[in-house]
Amino acid sequence: MPGLCEGRVAIVTGAGNGLGKAYALGLAAEGCKVVVNDLGVGTHGEAGETKGAAERVVDEIRAMGGEAVANTDDVADWDAGKRMVEAALDNFGDLHAVVNNAGFVRDRMFFTCSPEEWDAVIRVHLRGHFCTSRHAAEYWRAQSKAGKQVDARIINTTSGAGLQGSVGQSAYSTAKGGIATLTLVQAAEMGRMGVTANALAPNARTRMTDTGAFDMDVAEGAFDVFAPENMAPLVAYLVSAQSAGVTGQVFELKGGEIFLSQGWSDSPSFDKGARFEASELDPIVRKLLQDREPAKPAYGAR
Repeated sequence: MPGLCEGRVAIVTGAGNGLGKAYALGLAAEGCKVVVNDLGVGTHGEAGETKGAAERVVDEIRAMGGEAVANTDDVADWDAGKRMVEAALDNFGDLHAVVNNAGFVRDRMFFTCSPEEWDAVIRVHLRGHFCTSRHAAEYWRAQSKAGKQVDARIINTTSGAGLQGSVGQSAYSTAKGGIATLTLVQAAEMGRMGVTANALAPNARTRMTDTGAFDMDVAEGAFDVFAPENMAPLVAYLVSAQSAGVTGQVFELKGGEIFLSQGWSDSPSFDKGARFEASELDPIVRKLLQDREPAKPAYGAR
């Protein structure tokens, strides 16, 4: 029986470890041909910490009978993004999906975050989501304009930190919030050319979450709720042709529980019918806060 992604070609960034590795292996198991990208850095961007990670994942895919090539480019480099797209086209003849997963963290409170730390995190997440997807979008747009039927996917990685904030992660939360909004724009702009865009907010144990938040003892044979592999089937589904028309969504998945983030929504309103006076706003604002649906708290908030 052919896999769900048979005949599809995908780029997975940051695929040498953790979630990205699980995505690449899961896609390959479903018949997808994969460009496995990984720069080989640590969780804070330390150079060379996991050198060879992309090649090792490619070896695993080939050992299971799949097709894959390694790429070790920097996702936030404009020309590198083009090389990744070209790697897919040169090796497999087409490209159907970009799975943006690469990133790292800087654990820092806002009042101690340096400009260099801020720029590094924003660069790898936001610019990293831009470069490869932008070159892929150019390829898909050219196909569409040439009259070819496009059925392509962009899958981005946001986070609960980006959806509701996380104490000690101002830069990371800002980047991930921007990615969620970028996903909405991509879905709105590119739907007419046959491209869907969705985002994932994973709940999984990875190198970046190695802070105790996802630690738990798992009895032998029991379901590991925070295993990165739990996210892989959703990625395979979104890459597949089956997910056509599913776009502009943020998916959260924890173990075997899946749900959609409903994003910002309007509360009940108060309409005076005239310009407000500043002095009269406090009771009105308090009432709006009282009547609205409660927001999810920021991670780590007290």
